Formats: sequence, structure tokens, C-alpha cells
Amino acid sequence: MSETSTSAADGPDEAASPSRDRLAFDLDVDICVVGAGLAGLTVAREAARLGASVAVLEGRQVGWNASGHHLGTVMPGFGLPISDVIERVGLDDARELWALSKEGADYVRATATEDLIPGIRASDGALEVSNVDVGEALISRLQTLGEEFATEVEGWQVDRVRSVLRTGRYFHGIYYPKAFQIDGRKYVHGLAALATRAGVRIFEETPVVSIDFSGIRKRIVTPTARLRANHIVLAGNIHLGAPLKRLSDTLLPVWRYAALTEPLGERLAEAIAFSGSVIDSDGIDHFRVVDGDRLLWASPETTWNARPKRLGAAVQRRIATVFPQLGKVPIADTFGGAVGITVHGMPQIGQLRRGLWVASGFGRQGLNTSALAGQLIARSILWGDDRWRLFSPFELVWAGGTTGRVAGHFIGLWARGAASAAGVLARYREGARAKERRREARLAEANLKAGTRGPAPRRPPPSAVRPVRPAPRQVEDGEQPSAHPSQESERISDGRM
Repeated sequence: MSETSTSAADGPDEAASPSRDRLAFDLDVDICVVGAGLAGLTVAREAARLGASVAVLEGRQVGWNASGHHLGTVMPGFGLPISDVIERVGLDDARELWALSKEGADYVRATATEDLIPGIRASDGALEVSNVDVGEALISRLQTLGEEFATEVEGWQVDRVRSVLRTGRYFHGIYYPKAFQIDGRKYVHGLAALATRAGVRIFEETPVVSIDFSGIRKRIVTPTARLRANHIVLAGNIHLGAPLKRLSDTLLPVWRYAALTEPLGERLAEAIAFSGSVIDSDGIDHFRVVDGDRLLWASPETTWNARPKRLGAAVQRRIATVFPQLGKVPIADTFGGAVGITVHGMPQIGQLRRGLWVASGFGRQGLNTSALAGQLIARSILWGDDRWRLFSPFELVWAGGTTGRVAGHFIGLWARGAASAAGVLARYREGARAKERRREARLAEANLKAGTRGPAPRRPPPSAVRPVRPAPRQVEDGEQPSAHPSQESERISDGRM
């Protein structure tokens, strides 16, 4: 269910990412958004559509990090399992949070159309698969999602999963027919274009040097100019910089990379006959087919930055492990980006103090969550919508700094190792059951050829047969009873009565 920080695009789209000026003059606006990623651009666009004057300050370029490098999977839900959300906030609030996540997915679907963003290449369906045999857990989750949260889902048995994913690595699955995927890079640049059309002013290469939160009008200092605003929205994720280090320290930075293969032709269709996104429930695999015969595959997370091209070989090996029939696939390009993960597993959405808002912590959350954050904050500022308070139980928690990164790295390694071991054990048990069924089938066939329906019944050994004594004869009136049944037997054998 989590989104990855990779891209389906073949390369930067120069037409979709025009160069934008840095802020070189003092400016007054109603709302200043710090960060031109998915969440920040959604806040800006929606606030401008509601009539506010909005400026976006971006330290680099629009969508330069994870917002412009992802698989583009859009589906309801959060990074935290729904059972944990219910345990934390209760069933009623969990339903409202889930409804917000569905609104976020609907927003992306309504925005990511060919009319608004040409070349977005939307396709339907997402399949969450398990690498262990969890039939009972699957039924329970389907009931929760379908009955309690009114989500359209289908449970897929092992045979159906393997009919479209021809590998023995996966077992049961949950199919989301209303989920979809888009070209992520085109979406973030298309969103920036739509925001500009609505009146938003976006300034690139404009890092924030300092912020004065006091007073009704907040003051933001950049290297070349100053800006004043009634509201500031912090949507810069882990890249907010020194002025907002305390906020950045509540996030654990993780990097995820992906590789895009060269065209694989018909052999890809023979291995993968599913056109939507495939997500491993353990967070190990996330992939989908693009352009008909190319495979886009994300690597596991790491808490350390690395050159994306170094991860290409790792993705290549993983593809060969899951789909041996594909062999060593040629890699055309690799992508990567960093996101922030919160300690509690939910995004940071809400008001920190009067006029200061946060939309961050979208690692493992998905495009729908950044979209719902943008809508919710814009409506909260301009309409007084207070549904952001649903996220209040998930407060800002320090992520542990460097120590947290080290711990997160080893926890991630342990989790992936445990998931891998569980998968190996599940496949071993499946193989053992299949072997036993084959043995029984061979035995039944041998018995059929021998003219029997099954193994001949075993005869008990002679020592196990106990003699049956005759029942004692009833004594008639006037007759003398025998002294002992054995004596009566002797008399019968001698012909004496």
C-alpha cells in the first residue's frame, strides 16, 4: 500500500518543467508554502482556487526529489496498517481518516487526466500480494476494508495470483480495482502548471534562511528577498534546512531506488500478465509494467544515500530472483529519492501554532495522502475545516537523529530478513505438501493398476486373536449343573451327555 520514491518517466521532461525565477524582490501574500513537492503544490493550487494569494518557495526545482520520482501508484490508505490506526484512534475516527484517504485518491484521479495533464498515462488496478500463506488473515482484512470502510476490494486465492504473476514467490492477494497508477514525474510538473494557472507564484532556487513566526504577519527571509504572509505551510519534508531543523528531526530519512528495464518484448508478458501495480505486503517488492513491455521495479529502502546507478544491479538481481524466466534483464535507467518517515507511521498534517501549518512525513504513504493534506490544509485556512484534528493523536516525535538512522537501518535489514525467511519457510511447506500429494497420487495409481482401491487390510497377528468361549447353557428344572463349562465341553466331545 506504500508509495515508492521512483519514476516511470524515461527522463526529465523539459517541456513540462520550465525554468522558474528565484525570488528577487520583497513580496506580501496570504499564504506562503515552503516546498514545491506534491503536498506543497496541492496546498498552493487549492488555496489559489479558493481566492487566496499564494507563493511557493523551493530551494531547488519543482519535484526534484521523491515527488518527481515515484511509481505513481494511487490507492486509499496510509503507511500504518488499518488495524493499528483503529487501535490508536478508535473505529469512528479511523473511518473518517480512511474517508479522507479516499478523497485524496479521488483528487488525484480528477486531476491526472489527459485533458489537464497530457501524457499522464493512467491505468487501473493494484494488487497487494503476500510472500507467505495467510488465507485466514486475508479474509479478516477483506471484511474490515469492505464492511467497515466501504472499500471495493477482492480477495485473490493463490492460483489466481500466480495466473497473472508467474512465480512461486507470492501466495494470496488483495486486488483494488479502483486503484490506479500514473506517470509520477508528469503529474508533479502538471500540478505545478495547474497551480500557476490558478494564480500561484512559484520561485525556484529560493531556500529559506530564517522564519519569524511571531505576529499575525509571519516574515520569511531568503538569500535575495523577504516575504510576508498570514499563513506559512511547511511542506519541505526532510529538506526544510537549518531554520526548521527541529521539525526535520521528527522524520527518519530513507532512500528508495528503482530501475527501468529496456524493452523486454513478449517474454515480459509471459512472466507478468497484470497491467497494474504490484505491491508486496512486506514492503520488499513494488513494480509495474510500463510502455507495454518494460518493467519498473523499486528496491528496498535504505537509510543511507547512494548513487542510483549502484542500485541498478541489486534491482536486476531481485527481478531474476522473483521471475527467473526473465533472467538478467538489461537496465535502461535508475532513479532515486529521499522521503521522511515518522516514528508513528502516519503523516504530519495540521497546525503547529496559529498561522503555521505542516504537511510532511509522507514516506510509505502514497500520492493520495499528499493530496488529502493539500486539500485539507487549504480548506482549514480559508474555510475553517477542522478535520486536520483527526491527525492530532499522531504528534511530532523526534526520530533519533543519526542514532535513529542507524537503528532504522538495522531494523529495516532485520524486517526484510524476517520477511524473506518467512517466505522461504512458506514455500518449503507448500513444496512439502505438493510432494505429499504427488506421493499419494502415485500410490493410488499403483493400487488401481493392482486391482485394489487402496492398501490391503492388515491382518492381526495370531497372538492378537483371543478364543471365544461358548456361552454357558441354561440349566433346566431338575437337571444337575456341570461343575465347570470346560467339563461340559469334555462331555460333549466324548459323546457323553
